[in-house]
Amino acid sequence: MKTMKGPGIFLAQFLGDTEPFNSLDSIARYMADLGYKGIQIPTWDARLIDLKQASESQTYCDELKGKLADMGLEITELATHLQGQLVATHPAYGPMFDGFGPAELAGKPKEQQAWATDQLIMTAKASKNLGLKASPTFSGALLWPFVYPWPQRPAGLVETGFTELATRWKPILDAYEDAGVDLAYELHPGEDLHDGITFEMFLEKTGNHPRVGINYDPSHFVLQQLDYLQFIDFYHERIFAYHVKDAEFNPTGKQGVYGGYQGWVERAGRFRSLGDGQVDFSGIFSKLAQYDYDRWAVLEWECALKHPEQGAAEGAPFIESHIIRVTERAFDDFAGTGADEAFNKKVLGL
Repeated sequence: MKTMKGPGIFLAQFLGDTEPFNSLDSIARYMADLGYKGIQIPTWDARLIDLKQASESQTYCDELKGKLADMGLEITELATHLQGQLVATHPAYGPMFDGFGPAELAGKPKEQQAWATDQLIMTAKASKNLGLKASPTFSGALLWPFVYPWPQRPAGLVETGFTELATRWKPILDAYEDAGVDLAYELHPGEDLHDGITFEMFLEKTGNHPRVGINYDPSHFVLQQLDYLQFIDFYHERIFAYHVKDAEFNPTGKQGVYGGYQGWVERAGRFRSLGDGQVDFSGIFSKLAQYDYDRWAVLEWECALKHPEQGAAEGAPFIESHIIRVTERAFDDFAGTGADEAFNKKVLGL
């Protein structure tokens, strides 16, 4: 068995315009002082990484790794959630996602898709140069407006949508294959890949591409009322990254999964800081240890109530306390009688 790495932290939710959250050096030191051993870098923020340079220059990547190593940190993964969203966007959501790409491409979906594809391919190369195993992302969504079948979906609509989604991602996945890096889709409401069934549909459409994987995040499964522990039994071979994030679901006589158009505080389903929600992290860490998950456990902090600095401070020891140092021997080895075929036959009366 293998022991996972951690604790790590995703920096996206902490970036801001004031110290220590406005540069890589200062935010990395801040997180290292809290006890984090790894940082997951959002590639869309130039304050943290020059993605183009990282994709082209081994020297740049070596210097970046060295600078972080001096602080006691590693890069866990490079994240491309915003760019991944633009690989496939239904026109109904176009204006709201315009801010995910360059301002000059606003309202130009084909150009946004081409830009996003290039960004992801650069991330594959940068990840290789940095010696990383995986990169978390979003799939984007062509079908999300039709997730609830009313009016009835036209026959073949879902088939057509997933065929197109796979076609758009195939050259990106091939670039990750060339780089030797896994692509870990975060299964997330608002994305065409949002649960196990949709993941399987996409995997089939890509010809079971070896780089198609999952960024496991139980919080999104709590909000969907999906069995997040059994999910690991089904898909552990494709779990390539792990966001440690908590959530709670408290339905009432007035609202349930859909949330009644309420803000985060008023919703039945809410993201919470680690330990404040309903996720069984002891069960998750045990399952992942059972299946030899040896990659990073990365906090993605989101909470409707708690301040992010408190959430970050509490997150490192929480993850550290849940990581299972796997055993090298069975607990009852002391009572073993050794391996001897003749003795075994004697025990069986043969």
